[in-house]
Amino acid sequence: MAVNMAGWDRIARLIVAVAFILVSAFVLRFNTLGIILTVIAVVFILTALVGWCPLYTVLGFRTKR
Repeated sequence: MAVNMAGWDRIARLIVAVAFILVSAFVLRFNTLGIILTVIAVVFILTALVGWCPLYTVLGFRTKR
């Protein structure tokens, strides 16, 4: 499990995750779409912290050179 995400990619995922959580909590009030956004945000946070994205591996894509 080698790191396949660049630093900018990890930061972007964290920013998007925070935005998804805020929209989920304050706009959607955790309805069905809000829960889906929260789950996606958790996945983004985990992949950003680890630095490895399984979808990138499947697609043969990497942002880290």
